[in-house]
Formats: sequence, C-alpha cells, structure tokens
Amino acid sequence: MITLLHIDTSARRTDNDVKEYNSISKSLAAHFMDKWITLNSKDKVIYRDLGLNPPDFISQDWIAAVFTPDEKQSEEQKSLLTLSDTLIDEVDQADIIVISSPMYNYGMPAALKAWFDQVVRINKTFTFDLARGDFPIEPIMSGKKLILISSSGEFGFEIGGIREKMNFLAPHVETASKYLGVEEFYEIKSEYQEFADARHGESLSNAYRGVEELVKQLV
Repeated sequence: MITLLHIDTSARRTDNDVKEYNSISKSLAAHFMDKWITLNSKDKVIYRDLGLNPPDFISQDWIAAVFTPDEKQSEEQKSLLTLSDTLIDEVDQADIIVISSPMYNYGMPAALKAWFDQVVRINKTFTFDLARGDFPIEPIMSGKKLILISSSGEFGFEIGGIREKMNFLAPHVETASKYLGVEEFYEIKSEYQEFADARHGESLSNAYRGVEELVKQLV
C-alpha cells in the first residue's frame, strides 16, 4: 500500500457557481487523485487544503523552539511546534506528495511557502554538519516522489522558454522538496489562463492528458 500526501494551495475553491472561477490547479490535482484511487483503491490518502486553512507563519519564538533540544523544550515551545510536528509526520508517511499550486506573482502562494517553512526543519527533515564542508545540509528522509500540478496566467516558464527566468514556482518547490526526501520530481502545468484563448484550452487539455499518463507511469 502506498501513502499519498495531497496538498492543495490555491485560494480558489472548485465548487463555485461560475465554473470559470474554479481553481484549475485544484481541479487537475483532483483528477490525478481520482485516476490514482481508481487504479489503487487500497492506497492511503492524506489531504490538506492550505488555501482554505493556511499554516501559521514561523516566528522568532518558533525558531527558538526548533533549536531547543526536545528534552529541554517548555510546554509553550512544544505547543508552538505542534503543527510543524503534525505536518512533518504527514510528509514522513508519504511515498508520493502531490502539490497543486497556482503561480502567484511568479512564485508559490504564501500558504505553500508557510508549509515549507513549517516542515523543512533541522533534526527532523534534515541534518546540518559543517564537517561536510560547503554543503552541510543533508535530508533525513529519502525515496519520495513529488508531483507539482501548477497553473499560470502567462506561458513560457519552461527551460528555454521566454519567461524561464521569471519562474520562481517549480524551481523553488523542487529545490526545497529535496530536504523532504524527494528524489523524483514531476510537473504538470496549465498555462495561458489570462489569455483565455485556444492556447489555454489546448494547454488545459494537455495537462489533463498529462495527469492520466503520469498516473499510468507511476502505477
């Protein structure tokens, strides 16, 4: 049995009266999960909607608690880290992480950045040792796959694309996820949303086909 951690991050829902208001990234991720569970009905799914329930931002007190040994933490510090502990446990359980995310201002939504800040944590998801030289950070977990399902209003964010240097979403997610034990990274994306033309329709159709092909590949 495989455990999937499904994380949605868009501020939009998928049940709006006006279909055009629905989140594209969430809808694509839901399609991925539906196809996966159809083929693997016994697999476990852990779900979080960060768009509707964003994690707390970290604070100075949170950082102090993180760098306090577990046995020396006060009750207040333990309380500050409760959410982080829970989120890290969900990551630890997951074999596959599915993150849906719109591109906001060329990067990830604040809720997703807050999630990463809560889960990429010293002595929990990575170790730090200066004896390793200029690369002292190493992940504790390993063997995980991450699928980023993204949507953007513009286009050309791929390597070699006209907006490659403006893409701060996928490269950021891929880089940060390495410290969660992710060793395989995939992205499925829908573009051209703001243009609302045939290119957007084609991109969205390709994304849905890409979802189905990736499910078959990973299964």
